[in-house]
Amino acid sequence: MTTPVTPLFSFAAGARVPLQDDFARIADAWLQHLCFERGLADHSIEAYARDLRDFVEWVGATSGSLVGVSVECLERVDARVVRGFLASRRRHGAGSRSLARTLSSLRTFFRWLEATEVLKNRTLLQMKSPKVPHSVPKPLPVEKARAVVEPAMAGGLDWVVARDAAVMLLLYGSGLRLSEALGLTLSEAPLPGRDTLVIRGKGEKERLVPVLPIAQAAVQRYIELCPYPIAGDEPMFRGAKGGVLSPRIIQLAIERMRPELGLADTATPHALRHSFATHLLSAGADLRQIQELLGHASLSTTQVYTEVDRDRLIHIHETYHPRA
Repeated sequence: MTTPVTPLFSFAAGARVPLQDDFARIADAWLQHLCFERGLADHSIEAYARDLRDFVEWVGATSGSLVGVSVECLERVDARVVRGFLASRRRHGAGSRSLARTLSSLRTFFRWLEATEVLKNRTLLQMKSPKVPHSVPKPLPVEKARAVVEPAMAGGLDWVVARDAAVMLLLYGSGLRLSEALGLTLSEAPLPGRDTLVIRGKGEKERLVPVLPIAQAAVQRYIELCPYPIAGDEPMFRGAKGGVLSPRIIQLAIERMRPELGLADTATPHALRHSFATHLLSAGADLRQIQELLGHASLSTTQVYTEVDRDRLIHIHETYHPRA
């Protein structure tokens, strides 16, 4: 196996237990594989690294090694070690969904170890994931979604209000993820006349999304009101002090709207993306087209929205049918 001379990722830098050099090099090579061959985004790679660090910390604590975790320690991992790790995570508050994601990360690592002929240990591949409760997206009703983005239709000179309205219109009007909207640069800005955007989503997967005229106008008004200079290759949405806008600011903006607009606790920036898909489906859009607009790799991911629409129809039937 070839290990890059200067790794772009340092697994050891965030490790909380000693690591032998062989393991640190292999972990760095895996992270680079996720970046360059799998094309994962930086935050996804950090999530994989965090899951592996948690596991390595447990392995180090249970192996009794005085010289640090090594590749040999991974060869000795058995079902007892994995079950103990999962039980420890659960005692510290991890739910089934979190544990399932962690196991998925670890399986990805051990498959890569086998594919690169570092070692072969199929213990994790043979273990069942915890059962994850089935859940469906929780979109906002049409009138509530409209109320959230209504500031975009109003005037005013408050640049922060204009900024938040522009972001939310991109989430609801184009189905963007919050990270995708906040990553838009000034040169990519959907100003009047530019009615489509090329979005690079998860795994650097590209998709073409339409932008409503009202969203184009909202972005233009924000740019005109923003008091900070923005270079063409910089993210255009800015925080109160001029830095790149944090996702938490938009999350808090919607949280503040909840009592005023009577929104449920599930009303979040991502709920606007769910609302985009659900409202399109309710209006008769094709599921395959919605898949393309959302950038889902698999149609099965998009099909969950059919359950939302089915529940809505059942509710309407039970509410209005005279025999219900």
